[in-house]
Amino acid sequence: MSNTPSSDRIERRLTTLFPSAALEDHAEAVGVIEREGKLQIPPLVWSFAFGFATGESRTLAAFRRSYNSTAD
Repeated sequence: MSNTPSSDRIERRLTTLFPSAALEDHAEAVGVIEREGKLQIPPLVWSFAFGFATGESRTLAAFRRSYNSTAD
């Protein structure tokens, strides 16, 4: 058996460590969300952490594409 974790296993560990409800509660507590709208905090966090900050293309358009693909 390989010691290299699969992407599914990594995803499970991260979403267990940072559940969506906790991300939303923290965003509300620090004032990121002032009203309910179209922005979804969990996809925003995951797309920033994995789809934008670590990618080669660090443009706002790339971040938007990453967020939209994660949120949809």
